[in-house]
Amino acid sequence: MKLERILQNQGFGSRRQCRQLVELGEVRINGEVVDDPGAEIPTAGLVYEIEGEAWTYREKTYLALYKPAGFECSHEPKHHRGVYSLLPHPLVVRNVQSVGRLDVDTTGLLLFSDDGAFIHNLSSPKKHVPKIYRAELAEDGTDALVERLLAGVSLIDEPQPVKALTARLLAPRTLEMSIDLGKYHVVKRMIAAAGNHVDKLHRHGFGGLALGEGVLAGLAEGEWVYLEAADLQQLHPAA
Repeated sequence: MKLERILQNQGFGSRRQCRQLVELGEVRINGEVVDDPGAEIPTAGLVYEIEGEAWTYREKTYLALYKPAGFECSHEPKHHRGVYSLLPHPLVVRNVQSVGRLDVDTTGLLLFSDDGAFIHNLSSPKKHVPKIYRAELAEDGTDALVERLLAGVSLIDEPQPVKALTARLLAPRTLEMSIDLGKYHVVKRMIAAAGNHVDKLHRHGFGGLALGEGVLAGLAEGEWVYLEAADLQQLHPAA
């Protein structure tokens, strides 16, 4: 593939902007400046530098972000900063999209990709991909609360009771529960329907990935990491 096309494909601007980057000597491959925009470059395993920063060619991009509170999951946020401001500009230009959303005050694991099939597979309720949440409760939790969530609670816009896949108390006011739905405020609404309320909400895991484990070990709030093929397999077979 021509170098200028590679750079455009990877989010470094228009064809003209990418051609200028090359001609200005801002692109290096194997430590050597490549100043021919039309140079044919193999993409398999390609690592290149743009203005001194190393990048790896990726046909599709998969990311995991530890979302802080106070960020909207929108390209056009209205009241707070958008989560996309936490990502490098070339990835935003590539049009990566979040896999579902987290409320502005909810923290935790958020996935992104520019692979439409991947986003659909993990977002579709038919795939039953579990998400693990940890909720700080307004009042002490009880065994009865856990039992109600596991048995199913009635929500106004749902024809059938909505059940948690798992639920357990980690501390008197810390509830961990998993669901495979992506409904609006669903965790907060379920806990309210079961007789308690959420003060803080955190998404700890998505599919087989969890913050603090594996590729996400050591990831701090506001930080992100690429997901490789092995991580996607661990995430969920649907990925």
